[in-house]
Amino acid sequence: MKKWIQLNSRYIIGAIAGALAGFVYWKYIGCVNGTCAITSNPYRSIVFFGIFGAILAGTFKKENKDENANISQKL
Repeated sequence: MKKWIQLNSRYIIGAIAGALAGFVYWKYIGCVNGTCAITSNPYRSIVFFGIFGAILAGTFKKENKDENANISQKL
């Protein structure tokens, strides 16, 4: 379990930050009349921004040179 958390900590932190941003967005900006699909409901906003935060955090993965060398040797 500890190794899984270490491997996915970037995604977990991104999801938590995104969920927090989604709640803040819903609370202070949100949709006034309820016609917005995502921002009219706090749960949808939190989930949407949480997923977006995890995806965004995953794009900043640091490349491991040893891992790339092993892949090129296998080819």
